[in-house]
Amino acid sequence: MPTTTPSPAVSPADLARLTEHWAEPPSLRAWFSTVDHKRIGRRYLVTAGFFFALAGLSALAMRTQLARPEAGVVSPQEYNQLFTMHGTAMIFLFATPMLFGFGNFLVPLMIGSRDMAFPRLNAFGYWVFLFAGLFMWSSLPFGAAPNNGWFAYAPLTGEQNTPGLHMDVYALGLLFLGISTTAGAINFIVTALKLRAPGMSLNRVPLFVWAIVATAFMVIFALPALNLDNAMLFLDRRFDTHFFDPSAGGNVLLWQHLFWIFGHPDVYIIVMPALGIVSAVLPAFTRRGVVGYPLVVLAIVAIAIISFGVWVHHMFATGLPQLSYSFFSAASTIITIPSGLQIFAWLATMLLGRLVLKVPLLFVIGFIVTFVLGGFTGTMFALTAFDQQVTDSYFVVAHFHYVLIGGAVFPMLAGIYYWLPKITGRMYGERLGRWAFWLIFTGMHVTFFPMHLYGLFGMPRRVYTYRSEPGWDGWNLVSTVGSYLLAVGLLLVLVGVVHAVRRGKPAPPDPWSGDSLEWSTQSPPEPYNFPVLPRVHSLHPTWDERTAESTGPGASADRVLSEGRRTLLTSELDAHRERAVEMPESSLQPLLLAGALLLFFTSMLLAWYPVAAVAVLVVVVTIAVWLWPPRRPDRELGVTA
Repeated sequence: MPTTTPSPAVSPADLARLTEHWAEPPSLRAWFSTVDHKRIGRRYLVTAGFFFALAGLSALAMRTQLARPEAGVVSPQEYNQLFTMHGTAMIFLFATPMLFGFGNFLVPLMIGSRDMAFPRLNAFGYWVFLFAGLFMWSSLPFGAAPNNGWFAYAPLTGEQNTPGLHMDVYALGLLFLGISTTAGAINFIVTALKLRAPGMSLNRVPLFVWAIVATAFMVIFALPALNLDNAMLFLDRRFDTHFFDPSAGGNVLLWQHLFWIFGHPDVYIIVMPALGIVSAVLPAFTRRGVVGYPLVVLAIVAIAIISFGVWVHHMFATGLPQLSYSFFSAASTIITIPSGLQIFAWLATMLLGRLVLKVPLLFVIGFIVTFVLGGFTGTMFALTAFDQQVTDSYFVVAHFHYVLIGGAVFPMLAGIYYWLPKITGRMYGERLGRWAFWLIFTGMHVTFFPMHLYGLFGMPRRVYTYRSEPGWDGWNLVSTVGSYLLAVGLLLVLVGVVHAVRRGKPAPPDPWSGDSLEWSTQSPPEPYNFPVLPRVHSLHPTWDERTAESTGPGASADRVLSEGRRTLLTSELDAHRERAVEMPESSLQPLLLAGALLLFFTSMLLAWYPVAAVAVLVVVVTIAVWLWPPRRPDRELGVTA
């Protein structure tokens, strides 16, 4: 299969100009002001990995507490905080930001662009994510971390039942984080629709990009419900507004409706980009494209739409009208169809292809096995009678982790090993990667499969200890041993990445014979990504000779764009060239704006309302300076257009 290589068609003078316009000097100011999507993507990956480690250590502490009956490793108050921060961090501070990190690094490369559509907004989103994560985790050493579960059900989260700052940290932290997620989603949508390389019509867009864009649309529609929920919770707690107080005309189920209107699409917001990673990895290790590309795209869009109609299956035990359950039970069953379609497409791809059994493919196979098992238990929850029997038991915990570890973490690990050469320019150690896979795969199933059993045997979730009489202690000990095995496997992944970065062999541009455009760039890519913006002629551009020729000798000068920091704007459907657009330079404004927002949310948490008012003023001024139109050079010289 032919592959494109870095273009010899660009003159040294053009390369020098591209480097001058796009490269950022190695300085402290440049580190804080960068808008390069590749650097921001790497930061998302590292920061989300750091929060994952904190959440994982919290899980180990909980599993150690639950290894034996009536253990005293942590107090009930400490357990509740660890339990809540584990779930909150894994959902909000790890899963989505990690996948957005892959998207930040890869989407412009996959679509043949030189950056995201809004580079400064991209940088702003990262700084807000970092500050929001630190805002929430810094409460733990002070004993003020959120302590009512990541789902924060009212009325337990009210000031009367949970005094102190605990749930104020939760509400404000998620409102703060929501700014980052929304900004990132808007950026992905515009980037994928308007900055694709000429010729990359919608039927040639990589499946990973389709998954990211579908996820971004889901974020735009789902996140307002969560933001409204958290705003009302904070107002209830701080200003006695009684949104969730039935004695004053409020409704406790309002929290659950709004939370799960966000929460169930959020499962797919987490899983969807991970499924896109699987579709990106498979062609390189099966030596063929994914079977049924149009159907897989249709499945992605169908999941994004149907996922908004199933939230009540989280509320089958709340006493809602029985008739309503039947509709949501049917929707919960229907959504398994597009999910299953993707599974069969991947299996057909593997069956018809020629497998190259490297570490990324091992994690893809582990994903399919684990995710399918989680899907089976998921269809069981669509049955109202069964759901009511196992609600709030460890059976739910087992299902949830099978779906999220199998459906998100395994593909993430496949993506880390697959794109590590592109991100770092270094190759990983295959043998160490295989050890990591088998430890993670074994540890995951040893940890969570027994939870199905002792969940059915009656063990409730959200308890910090238990008595020995019910006979749950042996199964809990097995789960705890499995959690340490899983932790060792994840530690080996970290060791492998660090070893690759420090001592790995230099990576060629395309070590896997991948089919998408990122493999036609250097490893790691140059600051400008592509010397010549390619013209795409195929769904698999790096396997296509005409796409390779478009960046070779005789390439059109209007796709070099070396006169300034520019990339191409193309039409939404067929990616016809429209015009070249100037991209913004590096700036400290994203960091300053995120810092002002951090000051605002911290001041609101501590009830320093005058300081919060000053922070709002700083936010307004920073946004005004950011959006103020720059002076045009021709106007300064007195030239009229």
